[in-house]
Amino acid sequence: MRSIYYLLGYTGVYKTLGSRDFGADVIFTDRHGIRNVIQAKRYSVDNTVGISAVQEVYSSMRYYKAKKAIVITSSRFTEPCETLAGINHVKLLDRSDLVKMIEAFKRDDIREARNIIEAEPRMILESWSEANSTELNEIRKDYKAEKHISKVMGD
Repeated sequence: MRSIYYLLGYTGVYKTLGSRDFGADVIFTDRHGIRNVIQAKRYSVDNTVGISAVQEVYSSMRYYKAKKAIVITSSRFTEPCETLAGINHVKLLDRSDLVKMIEAFKRDDIREARNIIEAEPRMILESWSEANSTELNEIRKDYKAEKHISKVMGD
């Protein structure tokens, strides 16, 4: 069976193999010549996708020499997943996006299906709100670890 990405006219379409996929299920080159990695999560509607999907696909970008990362699911994403994706510029495609892609494909509107896939991700430009606070909570020191390191280092 041909990949939907191949049928959409993408090049360099590659399906990774099982457990050694390094966090990507599909790799393809989009119409702008940019390599993308996709993590696909086939979940029931009640089972939301968490941050691990974003962590996996984002880390796979280096291995596959990709510039963009996408997580696609038959379900929805948790709020922390959406936040992490926004900070790391990972594109999230949920159930409603998947339905729109399928409908466009059925209408033979390949351009619209590609537009959904290639649209810019929701970006969050400011992370870790505490970093901008004037009252940062200091991280407590681990005196036991510091003592051990001093002993090992001979200080």
